[in-house]
Amino acid sequence: MLNIHKTVDTDILIVGGGIGGLMASICAGEQGLSTIVAEKAHVRRSGSGATGNDHFLCFMPEIQNITLKEMINEMLAGQVGPWHDTQLTKVFLERTAEMVHRWHSWGIDMKPFGPDYVYMGHAFPDRPRMYIKYDGHNQKEILVKKAKEVGVAFLNHHPATDLLAENGRVSGAVLMNVKEDEPSFVLVRAKAVIMATGCSTRLYPSSMTPAMLFNSGFCPSCAGGMASAYRIGAKLVNMEYPYTHAGTKYFARCGKATWIGVYKYPDGRPIGPFVRKPTRELGDNTSDVWKSVFLDVMNNGTGPAYLDCSEASPEDLQFMRQGMVSEGLTSQLDYMDKEGIDPAHHAVEFGRYEPLLFGRGLEIDETGSTNIRGLYVAGDPIGNFRSGIAGAVTWGWISAEHASAYARDVQLSDKTLSDASIEQRLALYDKLLRRENGAPWQEFNIALQQLMNDYCPAAPRARSETLLRAGLKYMADLRAHALRDMAVPNSHMLMRGLEVLDLIDLGEAVMTAARERRETRVQHIRSDCPFTNISDGEKFITVELKEGKPVTAWRKRRML
Repeated sequence: MLNIHKTVDTDILIVGGGIGGLMASICAGEQGLSTIVAEKAHVRRSGSGATGNDHFLCFMPEIQNITLKEMINEMLAGQVGPWHDTQLTKVFLERTAEMVHRWHSWGIDMKPFGPDYVYMGHAFPDRPRMYIKYDGHNQKEILVKKAKEVGVAFLNHHPATDLLAENGRVSGAVLMNVKEDEPSFVLVRAKAVIMATGCSTRLYPSSMTPAMLFNSGFCPSCAGGMASAYRIGAKLVNMEYPYTHAGTKYFARCGKATWIGVYKYPDGRPIGPFVRKPTRELGDNTSDVWKSVFLDVMNNGTGPAYLDCSEASPEDLQFMRQGMVSEGLTSQLDYMDKEGIDPAHHAVEFGRYEPLLFGRGLEIDETGSTNIRGLYVAGDPIGNFRSGIAGAVTWGWISAEHASAYARDVQLSDKTLSDASIEQRLALYDKLLRRENGAPWQEFNIALQQLMNDYCPAAPRARSETLLRAGLKYMADLRAHALRDMAVPNSHMLMRGLEVLDLIDLGEAVMTAARERRETRVQHIRSDCPFTNISDGEKFITVELKEGKPVTAWRKRRML
């Protein structure tokens, strides 16, 4: 029988050692609080920002020459805005310049072109620029070093399997040590917990290579991280809206704004109206506006869509290559060099990636807090805000500021040591490990992806009451089969199996929210509700687990 191997006490527990988690840990460590980062992989190379980034959304009015209101409006009109509570947008923007200055002072080059910050990419002609172009190839290395300097403790290869709570307050977590074949478990008592587990992938089949579960444009190991918060009562929001990214086809690497070219049809006509010649200042943001463009041109027979860089100058092509290094796309560069793919002469096909939970997830307020006291969120798992690397950095810092203040005023709970849910969950894990004749976790993950793709698809395909009702029934069946039939031979496979169970919980929440939103809006298309309800545009749907069942509620969007 599995049991708790040891117990550890800390002021702040941070679940996830990506960019958001590291920023939170540095902030808490600088304030003198004992801080532990629990990471399922290794903090040196984990999360979607592991190998770099090169665009940082930031408000600097002295450079941009715009007001805060204008910046908010520009952000809400772009690719990230429709799912924001604008109160959070304001709080975020007011802190972004501080974060950029902080990063530059630590040694992450936010000014790679000279003495000033430079805005470029993800922009419309004649509109304000929102993104600073920077060199983030070493951002992970520097943040890990900084966290160590302020006394942060790392528990690498220790995924958090469960959060613990009592009376509406988080009290700790159970971590699983996956360094050995036989798992061991650590009980962490914490005054506050910050969830920074990244986006949730592997919910839908890979649109590029469906047979390859881990070929994703984002970190494929972040699967289901927010489910442990959901299970203790944290609210989810905006789950009905799928998020899809885009990039080079089949290679599944993001960084589309790093490319300097023009999206074109096979006959050479530009697809979008925004740029006609390659420009490093703008990029081609057609896919930021026309979300399903790469899929649409394939479906209507006018594709494929190619990014044509042949008219870019040699200087811009070299600039683009360096940007790919900053973005962490070195594996793609190596492949292109090996295969003789030269953007100066070869157009590169782009495609839309599969839906994932990114900027859809846990609901927070202006402090980064959830509805569970002491539970905060940083970065990609936030459901009512999204802004990529800048969001991870800024909300990591904000959440840690408030979590640290909260932790100073509370005590560790003695009841955590006797929490009945620990024994129940460990009994489940033991059953999965000891089962001799069962199916591997991959079968259930693939079945989950098929259900989501068939019964709760992303636009341009439609959803309906009948599809979603059937999908929810099948999702319950899949959970029952997984609990009954899944077999995992070691700790690593147990980790993957638990990710699938988490994803099933989240998939059920997605379907439940999609069923509740009886209208067509953005990428949520209902064939049985084809019209858009104007009044519902300023309302968000939350999903909360009550007595083991997902329950929806409507609330007003929090506007300024």
